[in-house]
Amino acid sequence: MLELAPEVRAALAAGRPVVALESTIISHGLPRPRNLDAALEFEAILREAGVTPATIAVLDGVPRVGLDADGLRRIADEDLAKASVRDLPILAARGASAATTVAATSRLAHLAGIRVFATGGLGGVHRGAAGGPDHEATYDESADLLALAETPIAVVSAGVKSVLDIGATLERLETLCVPVVGYGTDEFPAFWLRGSGHALEHRVDSPEEVAAILAASEALGLRQGLVVANPVPAEHEWEQGEHGRVLAEAFAAADAAGVRGKAVTPFLLLRIVELSGGRSLEINLELARNNVRVAAGIAAAWSRRG
Repeated sequence: MLELAPEVRAALAAGRPVVALESTIISHGLPRPRNLDAALEFEAILREAGVTPATIAVLDGVPRVGLDADGLRRIADEDLAKASVRDLPILAARGASAATTVAATSRLAHLAGIRVFATGGLGGVHRGAAGGPDHEATYDESADLLALAETPIAVVSAGVKSVLDIGATLERLETLCVPVVGYGTDEFPAFWLRGSGHALEHRVDSPEEVAAILAASEALGLRQGLVVANPVPAEHEWEQGEHGRVLAEAFAAADAAGVRGKAVTPFLLLRIVELSGGRSLEINLELARNNVRVAAGIAAAWSRRG
């Protein structure tokens, strides 16, 4: 039930580098028509580095690993739902289409035999998940975290968005035995910001180091993924004062509107785009490009190990 694009199948068979790309960042993370341009650009960055791109989505019930031009157009233009791992069998049975989240993309990439995946940011533990004096506990946590605990794939991301509970997310990853390494940093990034204030125990400074960790994990028979936390380039980082002001205003708006549960994060992200005058979207694109470049290097290093 898994359909690999011919170029992806050929690259994997020959041991050439392949990087998986998610489709939710295109369908839900960027406005039209810039989302299609971004999808094509991410793939072009990989091709220029000698790496085969494998954008992943479910189209007409079929999980597709690698999309042709029409497939990319569909995820950019059609109003698709977001699919996590739990949704995959339902979509397949119904012949439905959806963009894949980090969790679903990771699982499908692994089934295809892909070892490296580039995204923008991971999902995580939401603020208020454990409750508080004024709110009941929501227990709202992204399925991305559990998927990484069960899927041996390296995910290059700029951390998690600062609207989430970063400390709780890192604690949860530790509980799930998912290793996290900072790529050229000793601090976990906060998506739009290079640092979150949360120190990391492990740092890597080259694609070869990441590939060596993947090889060691495989040799030990471990099933967890690897989070490669790659901060946004310094020249594109959001100014911290403006970032703090915009987030505070967005949270205040959500509270005033009585938004709760799963609706909170989409509401916040939309408000952040509006309040920042589109600045947050521009940073999204820059950090995604950077993650794709780093993932290309890791995939090439992995392929060289044979």
